[in-house]
Amino acid sequence: MADAEAAGGRTAQLRHTGMRHGWTTGACATAATTAAYTALLTGEFPDPVTITLPKGQTPAFALAAEEKSAGRAMAAIVKDAGDDPDVTHGALIRATVRILPSGSGVVFRAGPGVGTVTRPGLPLDVGEPAINPVPRQMMRDHVAEVAARHGGTGDVEIEVSVDHGEEIARSTWNPRLGILGGISILGTTGIVVPYSCSAWIDSIRRGVDVARAAGRRHVAGCTGSTSEKVAVAVHGLPEDALLDMGDFAGAVLKYIRRHPVDRLTIAGGFAKLSKLAAGHLDLHSARSQVDKAFLASLARRGGGDDGLAAAVTDANTGLEALRLCEAAGVPLGDLVAATARDEALAVLRGAPVAVDVICIDRAGVIVGRADPRGR
Repeated sequence: MADAEAAGGRTAQLRHTGMRHGWTTGACATAATTAAYTALLTGEFPDPVTITLPKGQTPAFALAAEEKSAGRAMAAIVKDAGDDPDVTHGALIRATVRILPSGSGVVFRAGPGVGTVTRPGLPLDVGEPAINPVPRQMMRDHVAEVAARHGGTGDVEIEVSVDHGEEIARSTWNPRLGILGGISILGTTGIVVPYSCSAWIDSIRRGVDVARAAGRRHVAGCTGSTSEKVAVAVHGLPEDALLDMGDFAGAVLKYIRRHPVDRLTIAGGFAKLSKLAAGHLDLHSARSQVDKAFLASLARRGGGDDGLAAAVTDANTGLEALRLCEAAGVPLGDLVAATARDEALAVLRGAPVAVDVICIDRAGVIVGRADPRGR
């Protein structure tokens, strides 16, 4: 695979940090498709194979495998996610292209390791292979270019498969979204920006879409599996109403602002939700910190004296600050929940969504709550 400089897609941020970007599964599938169809029409696999991404970059990809027989060719590319901790990094993305009768167009198939859509709400119909719209268009465009260059009709079946894709998919949102049998072929730009977490954020959005399509009017954004269990215990929510929010509170709130549901529960650890209460929408420890001076101000609001405020400010962790306030009879957990709810409502900007917040400790015990009326 060509390096980042040869591909010409490195952003100013990546030049500054030295981090290496990578390629989406959609870009890899497009490159594999281009190589396979070229081999069908010319008898030779281009290696490396160059494609054009939606924003004009022209990366080159080395082939990891190739096969050709009458009317069929397969090319495979190893996905390189760069410096992003992507679960599909190193996966072998295969495209098998078969010639179809004139007028058939481009037909997509899910091969082994690529999922199939089984629930409404996604940007693909039920029964379709989980190859997202932008990668589909990229493949169509490149098939048309190859056909025009080498005298083909452009009528092909493209079967995309991913070695061990079903196993990889267990580490993704796909089973919850109703995408069964493997991973999705994703990407809107073709480029993976390290730590942009775009796939996670996209999964949050698709989770909201699936919940709405299923008629769920109450969803829960949870920071982890423990808070998920608490949200289910408190509200009796089904699995397709649960959003694996992780650290991306802002992603949940901004998408629900545009695609409202009747009620949103935000559930998470006390420390993480104290960051939301302080106005942070990204709750990751590398990008926001527990503000103990802010917690001290909440403790004062709850009736704490100067000594308690000083102790909270000097606490080693948010949980220690919580325990100090509990011992003093100050409901810091409820104050954090109520303030986090206010921040969530500010991001929602008047969208017709009732919000409640549940704060838990590490054992999953509820230590603070704010109901939709702010109490």
